[in-house]
Amino acid sequence: MNEIGLKAYGKINLALDVVRKREDGYHEVRMIMQTVKMYDYIKIKKSKEKGIRVYTNLSFLPTDENNLVYKAAKLLMDEFNIEQGIEIKLDKFIPVAAGMGGGSSDAATVMIGINKMFELGLKKNELMDRGVKIGADVPYCILRGTCLAEGIGEKLTTLKPMPNCYVVVIKPSISVSTKFVYENLRANELTYHPDIDGMIADIGAGDLHAVAGKLGNVLETVTQEEYPVIGEIKRSLINDGAINALMSGSGPTVFGLFEDKDVAENALQNVKSSGLGKQFFVTEMYNIDRR
Repeated sequence: MNEIGLKAYGKINLALDVVRKREDGYHEVRMIMQTVKMYDYIKIKKSKEKGIRVYTNLSFLPTDENNLVYKAAKLLMDEFNIEQGIEIKLDKFIPVAAGMGGGSSDAATVMIGINKMFELGLKKNELMDRGVKIGADVPYCILRGTCLAEGIGEKLTTLKPMPNCYVVVIKPSISVSTKFVYENLRANELTYHPDIDGMIADIGAGDLHAVAGKLGNVLETVTQEEYPVIGEIKRSLINDGAINALMSGSGPTVFGLFEDKDVAENALQNVKSSGLGKQFFVTEMYNIDRR
């Protein structure tokens, strides 16, 4: 195999709770993660020149060891003493630094691609064990689907597939530092926590409205307070027919859940015309049947 092309899917957080701030400075979380049908496209090709070369469609992204796809490729190539040179072409469509796991998914997908291309024989769980060295979300992005994530996000439990619906994704024209959000979160003083266990039961029952009613993200206490536009987008989506809306990850991306595609597209157009957002998408759940 001299070349492989793969899709790197984005994710949303249906629920995100921070249990506590640990003594080592890390935050312990409980999250329900869901893959959506938005993706970056990655092409990996063997090269006559040694080394790893990364090319992207976005000029502001690094193409050296500061890019997670470079780190992911180097991790496996170093471990397995692969001297063959490779080129990685990364076409980004998932919003960057948006709480949708785009960078983690790109890294995960490169690991999957390298494993296939060089016939390393690593099983999914073996890739996931290595992926956490790149980032806490990388194991989930290898597993995909509907999952409960615990620990720092690396302890994963697969769940039944999320009920199908349409997802409107809006990224406002602001950037949010995940580091800033966690540094300003008063994790041990939170009075509200999403009903994660209740949501798991609702997903199992296939009850979309009950799941939507339990959407919750404690990081909104920091990000939404700092950037009120997040709350404005949520209200706009709900006013235009979303069952509910929430910020994904540390933000600033907001998503709304819809039963009807026409209603979803109309809500998207209204946010677009209001000037509240910069990037706009209508997508669906990417579910995996694990039976």
